[in-house]
Amino acid sequence: MDRTELRTSQQVLCGDCGQMTPSHEVVNYGSAERGYRQLCSQCFNALVAKLDGLEGFENAKFEPVGLTDCAGEVHQFHFRTHLFGTGVALDAFELRDGDPAGYQFQIIGEPEDDLLVLLGRLIEKIRRALSVKHITEDARGLQIADHRVVRGRIDWDDASDGRVPRLVVDGREVTWEDFGRMLMGFEGWQFGLHLHDKSEEV
Repeated sequence: MDRTELRTSQQVLCGDCGQMTPSHEVVNYGSAERGYRQLCSQCFNALVAKLDGLEGFENAKFEPVGLTDCAGEVHQFHFRTHLFGTGVALDAFELRDGDPAGYQFQIIGEPEDDLLVLLGRLIEKIRRALSVKHITEDARGLQIADHRVVRGRIDWDDASDGRVPRLVVDGREVTWEDFGRMLMGFEGWQFGLHLHDKSEEV
């Protein structure tokens, strides 16, 4: 069965073009039966376009962009394009120690879409997210902000072997224990939990 998965090492040699590529730009492509090849995003997208007959698809490589949040902090976003036949995913993410971390966003479009237009839509999505802080910090530690809405991402926590999640809120890592302590400030209240795909607006 064919599948793709991202690599997590720092630099990987692309099995097609032979270029050393940052790990966040590399995909393991293939199957258990036929083996896997490590391909950079450019080569992977070119292969998918060829297999799916998407002759008009033009892969675009975007330079990093710095965007400022509502507290005046600048966040440097890197971009990655992945073609998956029926669509194209454009990801934006911060890097820490060479790996995606912090704020991460995605938008899905059609393979025929203008990638510059998708990039514009993605940047607007990022600006909207950066315009709000969901947690604050005072002498008592982290607190849920006054508007009482928390948006973030569910992540793997190595420290707990995945038994409980680590959350990423406002681009910062929050342990499940710290989030539970923040919730206890609202003991007796009700809450609603809505789960959304990475590409959706929340």
